[in-house]
Amino acid sequence: MDRPVGELLREWRRRRKLSQLELAIQADVSARHVSFVETGRTIPSSAMVLHLAEQLGVPLRERNRLLVAAGHAPVYRQTALDDPDLTRVRAALEQFLQAHAPYPALAVDRR
Repeated sequence: MDRPVGELLREWRRRRKLSQLELAIQADVSARHVSFVETGRTIPSSAMVLHLAEQLGVPLRERNRLLVAAGHAPVYRQTALDDPDLTRVRAALEQFLQAHAPYPALAVDRR
């Protein structure tokens, strides 16, 4: 089972080295609300999850994870690299790698 949304948000807040108060000020919400979300005393709306994630600079894929953890549907589309729509992206990556020849280069997908 995945972790609760509050725990995930707390982890992102700590990664960004922000206190609850600093995040609350940035997000224009009360520090008490941030605390309630992090401790699980309240389940944030999808809009609040996205707002806090934006303030924390959370990557889009991870924002989907936060939304799902809060019981909401993901909103950002994820596309596999081998999808036909990404033919031009794959070609650009290939060109980038070829441009490094004869020196080694590689492109890494974190998955």
